[in-house]
Parts: sequence; C-alpha cells; structure tokens
Amino acid sequence: MSIVRKKELSLPEIALIAVTRGAIGFGAGLLLADKFGKEWRKAIGWSLFLTGVASTVPIAIRVFGEK
Repeated sequence: MSIVRKKELSLPEIALIAVTRGAIGFGAGLLLADKFGKEWRKAIGWSLFLTGVASTVPIAIRVFGEK
C-alpha cells in the first residue's frame, strides 16, 4: 500500500528549486570538465555545487516540512 502526498508549490518556489538543481548540475559539470584551467574549474565548480547543496536544505525543509 502506497501513500501519496500532494504538495502545492508556487511558481517562485518551483523556480528556486530549479535554480538550485541547475547550480548543482553546472558545478558538477565544471568539476568533471577538462576544457578550463584546473584551478579555476575546481574553484567555480565547488562553489556552485556547494551553494546548490547548501540551499537545498532550507528549501526541502520548507517544502516537505509543512503539513
């Protein structure tokens, strides 16, 4: 038996989630790419990746924590 939960999200909330997913993806892509200088790529990649991960926690708490 599965439980289905529905959550209504506003357009700004959906956009914020999309932006954080994009930052994580872009940061991970830079970390894996070889087209840029290693130091520059690592600095920007880690910054974007960690910013995306760090911003995910409060968003997830707000979206899934409300009943």
